Amino acid sequence: MTVRCAAMRLGSAAVAFALLGSLPACSARRSEPVAGPLPITTSQTEQGQKLFMLHCQQCHPGGEAGLGPALNNKPLPSFLITFQVRHGLGAMPAFSEDEITASQLDDILAYLQALRSHG
Repeated sequence: MTVRCAAMRLGSAAVAFALLGSLPACSARRSEPVAGPLPITTSQTEQGQKLFMLHCQQCHPGGEAGLGPALNNKPLPSFLITFQVRHGLGAMPAFSEDEITASQLDDILAYLQALRSHG
């Protein structure tokens, strides 16, 4: 009788494990509905947000994944982001200094930093 009970428990555990394994993977979502609106505290962040909306929003909506990958959860150093913006990689186009100046890119990076630290 104890062998049968142990087999039933093992079978129940296997079914539970299989059900849990079939659930979709969950990940933290870092958008406004969860964390609330991003507080804009500096003029650089405000300008960065405007530039992000103009140049980046269509592929990285709200810093999240869209056509491009999420940006708000990537701890990439600024120089790597600058390299990617200037040279483009994969599906991302390159943006010259005629399109986004160095100062404007610094503002975008400040906005991205605020997005990462928010929420």
